[in-house]
Amino acid sequence: MKRRQFLGNALAWTGGVLTGCGGGSSSNDGMASGPTVAADALLEGQPLRSLAVLPNESAVAGQFSGTLTAAPTPAALLPGQSTAMWLYNGVAPGSLLELREGQHVRIRLDNRLAQDTTVHWHGLLVPPDQDGNPMDPVRPGASRLYEFDVPAGTAGTYWYHPHAHQTVAEQVARGLAGPLIVRAAADPLAHLPEVTMFVSGLRLDGNAQISAHDSMDWTLGRQGEMLLVNGGRLPVLTVRPGTTQRWRILNATSARYFRIALDGHALTLVGTDGGLLATPIAGLSEILLAPAQRIEVLVTVSATPNARYRLRAMRYQPEFMGLGTYRDEDLLTLATSAESPAVPAVIASSLRPIGELGVPGRRQRIELSERMAMGMMGGGMFGFLINGRSFDMDRVDLTAAQGQVEFWDIVNNTSMDHPFHIHGTQFELVSREAAGVVTPASYRAWLDTVNVPARQSATIKVRQTMSGKRMFHCHILEHEDAGMMGVLEVRPA
Repeated sequence: MKRRQFLGNALAWTGGVLTGCGGGSSSNDGMASGPTVAADALLEGQPLRSLAVLPNESAVAGQFSGTLTAAPTPAALLPGQSTAMWLYNGVAPGSLLELREGQHVRIRLDNRLAQDTTVHWHGLLVPPDQDGNPMDPVRPGASRLYEFDVPAGTAGTYWYHPHAHQTVAEQVARGLAGPLIVRAAADPLAHLPEVTMFVSGLRLDGNAQISAHDSMDWTLGRQGEMLLVNGGRLPVLTVRPGTTQRWRILNATSARYFRIALDGHALTLVGTDGGLLATPIAGLSEILLAPAQRIEVLVTVSATPNARYRLRAMRYQPEFMGLGTYRDEDLLTLATSAESPAVPAVIASSLRPIGELGVPGRRQRIELSERMAMGMMGGGMFGFLINGRSFDMDRVDLTAAQGQVEFWDIVNNTSMDHPFHIHGTQFELVSREAAGVVTPASYRAWLDTVNVPARQSATIKVRQTMSGKRMFHCHILEHEDAGMMGVLEVRPA
């Protein structure tokens, strides 16, 4: 098996150009800092911007307190025109939220939108009533305090976004999403310069406004978006030749699949949704990144000075009935400086242990299906279902016992891929099945989103540690809003 197949089997929006958007950590070597001009926001080739960082308002040791205000915000994306966006704290992407294992977290959401919203801490192990589920909306003009502890062993790359009923796709398309990193006290890669790349999508209409969803979007997932990295269009990351960097890459688009590749370089995978792998996987020519997934990769930059290389999002094939419009697209340019080459870093052969979940005591089947149904939400041409039903927040679709390990067989009987996400846990991919052939997962990793290709299935091993109601759904946001979602009730053991 080729290395790129090995990886594939295992596993857009504004310019951050608003007043006050800037800052970021000094570890983002080679990136611009501070606010940029509020014009020509989509001008290509600007330095890759560091992300704004949400400040910790607490002076108490071991506690993080912050505020997120979701509000309409005008943004100058094109010269002489104002684009109406919905943003957290007036910045896009939303500010980087940096937490530490063991911290007690208190974050207040102020909703200044004209519709319900929530904040979902995607991938984090938080109590169900703090997870921003659609059953727990924050009404317009209201505030909500989210409070939880960050468990030990959960260091990794996550993100946050709204999860209110039937409005997720619109709210994310208008700008409401941001990165979240949990750090460990002991990190074997902490000595490396680190760059976070938040990949999002943007689609404007002829009046420089966020374009409305159409029937094709509600069928396939939002189409025709330009890709942005940290809010910039085709930015440039300048690095000293020979430097080894740690890149955190987040796919925050609603429906876009990327085959990530870097011209002239091999990638070393060191982390997935739930943090570091046990050992690095080196020599990869490309890595598939489905909607909502995250990866951590190491890149040892070419020793050639004054050279340029493209980081690419190459076309994947999840198109439904040949209707998709995705294509190869560049994400950014990696440029080497004129400096003398640095000595590449030595990477440890062991990163962290991947613990055993235990022996599954139960098996559940989740069937993804479709039906022709003109006039679905937004005029979509198909309804997408889970176990034959569309989402009803007042109905429990599956039950599980707290702490019990289960196998879930996720069977995709539709004609397109679906990235399947479960709230409140990190799970392990066990195997995949295609045309009757079962292939074990190539390596062990923690995931909260797994891609299930059309007419194939994936088996995962999963455990929920907190009682309450959880969501499971397709993370093509338009499918989620249109009903491809269910409720899991985790009952006390």
